[in-house]
Amino acid sequence: MPYFAYKARNARGEMLQGVLESPDSGTVADQLFNTGVTPIEIVAIKKPLTDGGGWWARLTEDKVRTIDVQLFSRQMYTLLKAGVPIMRGLAGLQESAISKSFARVLKDIRESLDSGRELSAAMRRHPAVFSSFYLNMVRVGETTGRLEEVFLRLFDHLEFEREMRERIRTALRYPMFVIIAMTIAIAIINIFVIPAFAKVYAGFKAELPLMTRILIKSSNFFVHYWPYILVMIIGAAFAFKMYTGTANGRYRWDKAKLRLPIIGDIILKGTMARFARSFALSSKSGVPIVQGLSVVAQTVDNSYIASRIEQMRDGVERGETILRTAVTTGVFTPVVLQMIAVGEETGELDSLMDEIGGMYEREVDYEIKTLSSKIEPILITGLGVLVLILALGVFLPIWDLGKVAISK
Repeated sequence: MPYFAYKARNARGEMLQGVLESPDSGTVADQLFNTGVTPIEIVAIKKPLTDGGGWWARLTEDKVRTIDVQLFSRQMYTLLKAGVPIMRGLAGLQESAISKSFARVLKDIRESLDSGRELSAAMRRHPAVFSSFYLNMVRVGETTGRLEEVFLRLFDHLEFEREMRERIRTALRYPMFVIIAMTIAIAIINIFVIPAFAKVYAGFKAELPLMTRILIKSSNFFVHYWPYILVMIIGAAFAFKMYTGTANGRYRWDKAKLRLPIIGDIILKGTMARFARSFALSSKSGVPIVQGLSVVAQTVDNSYIASRIEQMRDGVERGETILRTAVTTGVFTPVVLQMIAVGEETGELDSLMDEIGGMYEREVDYEIKTLSSKIEPILITGLGVLVLILALGVFLPIWDLGKVAISK
């Protein structure tokens, strides 16, 4: 269908402009009138008007960040609570947006609202910006008339997500630095240090210790075949990414992540905290339990846990209690199951799920704070073994030659 650029005025006399896809200009005018907007000019164009200065500007511009969506949620809550019309509020947010990319998203949302779409439908046009959970919660807010409250809860939800990521990133910063430094050191030793010693030992014309021979052979292999090693590493990473991109591969990897030493428990508790908070949010917003479990399953970012939540949903649909379905998943602790039982009995499941989320958050916070202390012994042990191997391989021949010289 052709595109039409329009200029129009709303009931307050504000000038609006945008682009609509429609069979003809008359249909565009009808759409504008139906939304309470009076068209002034409607012109047919070949393609939608775009901002951004061409493909290069779009390629190099900053992507929409999670913090942009988080601040947008808080601002929308404030505007709607103050009674500001949504179109006027979006116009103000678009003009004041620091991110040009997000400003373009807000512009498209306004144009979609102008064409008669609901807010959730307009946001659904940008799946890379708004998650499925976010869109479903906005839809619930539209249906129940509690949109401003939903935006506030979405802000709190995104703030929790952001804090979790920052804590994990901070805890892993030192271990990652040590691992990278060790990798660089091993590469330098194999390329420069061991070959130099190998030349010296070759002049002795004596049998070298086993550890030294292993180091020399591994260094020669690394020096001569490093391009193939690099290609294999890149190929393995690409194959792993392709495999985890499939439904079965992601399911298996997400399940395996929960069994990893040290970090597996953190991932599980963080995922369960996200589930509890999301379920409490959807329940407080008036979402039915079955629909809420379907929505929450899309927020946990772990296909294995998501399948267990969908298993709970199927059980509830069959008439089983949430407690019974939660027990069969095998991922909840006894304390959590007890709180779910009390919540079902008293009708306070949403508040108790909030408590569960808070409990898991505190456990994750403690685990993250002690993460470095758990990883440091492993790193120190690995570094010590590496130094021991290098020391034995490099200095054992010198020690043996020294004993031979003394005995003579």
